Amino acid sequence: MKRLPIMFALFASLLVAGCGGIQREPRDAYMPDMAYSRAYETYADHSDLRDSGISYNSMPVPGTVSRSQDMIFHIPKDVLGDTANYIASRAVQNPLTFLTGMELQEAERLYLVQCAICHGTDLKGGGPLFASGKFTARPIGFLGDAKYEAMPDGQMFYSVTYGKNQMGPYGAQLNTKQRWMVIYYIKQQQAKGKSGNTDSSSAATKPTAGKDTVGAAQK
Repeated sequence: MKRLPIMFALFASLLVAGCGGIQREPRDAYMPDMAYSRAYETYADHSDLRDSGISYNSMPVPGTVSRSQDMIFHIPKDVLGDTANYIASRAVQNPLTFLTGMELQEAERLYLVQCAICHGTDLKGGGPLFASGKFTARPIGFLGDAKYEAMPDGQMFYSVTYGKNQMGPYGAQLNTKQRWMVIYYIKQQQAKGKSGNTDSSSAATKPTAGKDTVGAAQK
């Protein structure tokens, strides 16, 4: 029984010694390879590799997608004078098959902020910038022009992303999802225009273009 107080005192001393002070450096690691990662971050300083004669350009592997990018558009921009990728973009479908009421309002806002200055708030191509005389040609109208009413979503996305004719690229102003949202809004307004209803505040469902519509645009 006399040993019990002694053991208790010894245990208390060890506990106080173990918890005392601030340990700012880790002690011996049981599995150092897991505690200290040897992985190389993409944009980290890799001068040690270059100094060793190892070729490394610090760029992501082609085809790599950022974790923040959930909608991928793999078609690159055409080289000057080529239209193969622009034509191939017709086959790309809008990944947004439904927008809530709030999302649709945001899509309309994005259109009014980024697009209406040229294409007009009514989507007919007579925006303020054209009215000011800055353009030699009238911007396209999404409503009332059969060619652009039949244009597939993917081809619109290509044009918005990389630019087309006098329109510059908007890949820096709108992220991938926002560009698809704008196209969703345009397609919805086109469908409403055909039915005689252009109120953008009502339905939040997307009009589905049939194969005949896409085929007409491809001819």
